[in-house]
Amino acid sequence: MLRGCRILDFSRTSYAYQPDMERDRVVREALLELADRHPRWGFRLMFDSLRRRGHRWNHKRVHRVYVALGLNLRRKAKRRLPTRNPEPLSVPEQVNQSWSMDFMSDALENGHRFRTFNVIDDYNREALAIEIDLSLPAPRVTRVLDRLVEQRGYPKQLRSDNGPEFISITLAEWAERHGVHLEFIKPGKPTQNSYVERFNRTYREEILDAYIFRSLDEVRELTRTWIDQYNGERPHKALGRITPLDYRRANNRDGAKLSPAQKAG
Repeated sequence: MLRGCRILDFSRTSYAYQPDMERDRVVREALLELADRHPRWGFRLMFDSLRRRGHRWNHKRVHRVYVALGLNLRRKAKRRLPTRNPEPLSVPEQVNQSWSMDFMSDALENGHRFRTFNVIDDYNREALAIEIDLSLPAPRVTRVLDRLVEQRGYPKQLRSDNGPEFISITLAEWAERHGVHLEFIKPGKPTQNSYVERFNRTYREEILDAYIFRSLDEVRELTRTWIDQYNGERPHKALGRITPLDYRRANNRDGAKLSPAQKAG
């Protein structure tokens, strides 16, 4: 070995080095536990979550173990189109200032289609409700909103696209009765509702596209668990890499009106 290293001008220390696998055991176990619970999370989300749990491992060490475990996701490269006069979204200064809502759809194992009605608070991106059923007409939408109002109070504004349930007389009368402004985005401009669109993508990747469902009850059960994790465990980049619930608690406690774009100090 000594002669070979001398000929190749290679360090004997580097040749003889063996990583301390036992030293990294706790890191591996923590990463594997997160990967099992959140298969679509990347390194940054996992690292932020480990920090929230009190682990102070160096990010280089965590990333080395992350790569060694093969957890780095393959992503298809896509060409980015140039931005054409985007409509800016205002950042709410407090909870209940603006809620965003939207519908999604998927199918059970037997081919039956189902829909989800998603509502988030734009202020801290908190998931307020995901209602799931084969059909979700306008009266069902208002019942979901009534249930949320009992828990949180009325929002000043509801933002949505121009779907038939949202432009219905039922919802218009509900909003007028309770003094809630309905804000509709322009047709074909989903970026004007980007908060809930981004939320929908995460929900689809981590739940709808991740499992084959045999019944609506399975969808509802997994969704309830996921909402708790999304609000209370998943660090959010736009909130300074803290969770929606931590962000709301911090602002309520401090009385400060922090911008969601502000990074944590």
